[in-house]
Order: sequence, then C-alpha cells, then structure tokens
Amino acid sequence: MSDELLRVEKLCVTVDGNRILNGLDLTVRPGETHVIMGPNGAGKSTLGNVIMGNPVYSVDSGRIFFDGLDITDMKTDERAKLGIFISFQSPQEVPGVTLEEFMRASRSAVTGKPLKVFAFQKELRSVMDTLSMDHSYAGRDLNVGFSGGEKKKAEILQMLMMGPRLAILDETDSGLDVDAVKIVSEGIRHFKKEDNSLIIITHNARILEGLDVDHTHILSKGRITRNGDASLVDEIEREGFKALEEEEQV
Repeated sequence: MSDELLRVEKLCVTVDGNRILNGLDLTVRPGETHVIMGPNGAGKSTLGNVIMGNPVYSVDSGRIFFDGLDITDMKTDERAKLGIFISFQSPQEVPGVTLEEFMRASRSAVTGKPLKVFAFQKELRSVMDTLSMDHSYAGRDLNVGFSGGEKKKAEILQMLMMGPRLAILDETDSGLDVDAVKIVSEGIRHFKKEDNSLIIITHNARILEGLDVDHTHILSKGRITRNGDASLVDEIEREGFKALEEEEQV
C-alpha cells in the first residue's frame, strides 16, 4: 500500500472547450480529512468529478494516482471498485429502482461477491437509524419524491454502506437546514476511520463541526492557491475568499 492514497499531479481539465483546472496538485494520505473551499466557479466540483472519472470532463494533461496506481484513464466503475466514492450536489432520481435495490446492486458490483439478503437488510436498517431515516425509504424509488435533505441523507447512507477508502463529498450540506446538517455530520463521523480518507467540498463550516480536519485548501481559478490546517476554515469564515486572495497578492 502506498503512503499516498491519492495524488493529483499538475491536472489540467476542460469542459466544453473551457479550461477549468489549471495545473492543480493535491496529495491525500490514508486517514486524512481534507476540506476544499473556494468561490463559485473555482473548479471544486470539477475536481471531485475528475477524480471519480466523470467522462464529461476532459483531462488535457496531468495524472491522477490512487494508492500508487495511475487511474487517469480508468472508467468510473473501475475507480469505484478500487474504493473511491462521490456524493453529488444534486442526486439524481431513478424511477423503478428502490433505494435498497440500488444499494445491493452497488455493493455487489464493487465487491464482486453475492450478498446475503437478510444480513444486508439488517445492516441497512441499522445504518438508516444512525441517519434518522425512516425504514420505509428503503422500499421507495431512489430519490423519487425525496426532499433535498432526504436525498443528501441517502447519499451518506450509500457511503456508509459501501465503506470506500476515499469519499468525496461535493457540497453535501447544500440546501440543508440546521437539523439535517447535524444528522449528515454525524453520518460522516461514523464513516471516518483511521484507514479511510475524506475530501469535503463545501461553502459552509457547519458540516465540519466535530470532525478532525487535517488540511484545508483554497481553490481559486482552477488551482489551489493556499493550504492550511483547520484554522484556515475559521479564517475563511471571518475574512472571506476575496480578502484572502488580496492578501496573497500583496
């Protein structure tokens, strides 16, 4: 096993002919929690999608390594099998497929092993209790008719059930009220162990409460312009991105 779980080297990415990432570098080690913050349009969601292998994004140059393996040209499902997971800002509705069916199919695909249905259902309901989710949601079509908060809880439920080595949370707190943020934060705390890692993309420090943040990064104009520890989150909350960018230029 590599001492670097994820290494992004000089990554340049375009979408529809527009350059979004400009030579971005990032290293995540096992057990670390990284927070990525930055103004709208900086490339935060693009970074998460490219790490996960979304084919919409074109890697012009640079490489992505996961546990020492070059995954730059790997498909999304191959990356998922290696242990990479992403939660989305706007989870999609999937009519005709229940939440439980989706979870069972996803775990089977990633592990390559058949599941014992009763044991899986018992585990699923236990994790749903952690997130204060009504068990009836397991039998409902995935995200269909779910509120924004319920969709985000379903994403965290998937993360907990899949147990990835690297989880990327893309503004999971977006649109949530205070109570929902607390529940989602509790789910994240349940996920975080010494041997897995987190990348949290967020505008809001509330979701970070109770988490041990190892590294904070400001992403601006397609590259990381500043690195720090958890205290940088507080500085961003006080000063804002514009003031910090001006400070860097002085």
